[in-house]
Amino acid sequence: PSAEDRAMARSIVGQGRFVEVFVDASCSVCEERDPKGLYRKARSGEIQHFTGISAPYEEPQAAEIVLKSDRQTIGGSVQVLFDYLNEHSFQ
Repeated sequence: PSAEDRAMARSIVGQGRFVEVFVDASCSVCEERDPKGLYRKARSGEIQHFTGISAPYEEPQAAEIVLKSDRQTIGGSVQVLFDYLNEHSFQ
């Protein structure tokens, strides 16, 4: 959930091989889509240190791909991913 964690992952995987994908959805959208009720449990205090509720989340500032999941269909999001990977010769 932090820029530091993502930078570490990028350094481990290697520049040119790591693709940061930001699935941009508000907490309210995530809560609506939550089949296990984890957001409800986090809000009631049953789950501690829950990202976006009781623990911080730093939005990516330089993601290669941003998916606006509240405005795109699943198929549209998948197409954006495939297009990026094909354009950048990921196989």
